[in-house]
Amino acid sequence: MNFSRRHLMLGLVGLSLAACGGVRAPRIASPLAGPATTPGFTDIPFADWTDAEPEYVLYPNDEIEVAIPTAPELTRTLRVGPDGRVSLPLIGQVMAADRTLAELEQDVSAGYASQLVRPIVEITLRQAGPIRVWVDGEVRTPGVYEMVGDIDAYQAVIQAGGFLPTARTQEVALIRRGPGGRPMMRVVDLRPRRGLRVAVRRGDVIYVPRSTLGELANFFTQVRNALPIGFNYTINGQYQQF
Repeated sequence: MNFSRRHLMLGLVGLSLAACGGVRAPRIASPLAGPATTPGFTDIPFADWTDAEPEYVLYPNDEIEVAIPTAPELTRTLRVGPDGRVSLPLIGQVMAADRTLAELEQDVSAGYASQLVRPIVEITLRQAGPIRVWVDGEVRTPGVYEMVGDIDAYQAVIQAGGFLPTARTQEVALIRRGPGGRPMMRVVDLRPRRGLRVAVRRGDVIYVPRSTLGELANFFTQVRNALPIGFNYTINGQYQQF
């Protein structure tokens, strides 16, 4: 992948900054625990882990239909651009990425309020874009990877070249965007033939430490003040999201 390690670090610091005001995660009982952190994470707030599916938010490359029942000539099928926007007749560019369908409907309806007497908007997801996950730490080729079909965390690491000999495979951090956009973290055991099969979701971050998960706390500490960014940021002018 062409994404630099610094960009990945800046993306990860967004997770810690976006979590301001969140719930501090408890200590783990074992390397196979669900909600997770270690004593080294006392200054990094994470939301409580949940496997519940959050409401879908749009991403670049998603294909949507924007229907205007009161003005069907304005109905369009659009693909969310690399910058996260879609272009609509009469109102121009509208930010779609990181918005739920309902939120985008409200934004577009507000945009058409000065153009239409009844600005009714119905937005449908036609096709989701590629699933990207971030893999970093003690793997051979850290970076951002597109997942094809259902895949678990171990398979994502294999796609990133596999573990380095120095990897602590029994304590791998899985960071995920939870309800309300807050980051959650759990520790998973990814040892071959012994670890758990944990399905990954779009935007997951998999961090493989060298010795202990205390390294992840240090990783956040080193870069957390680099930029005041959250889940949304850009790489080479393209919209990215955790």
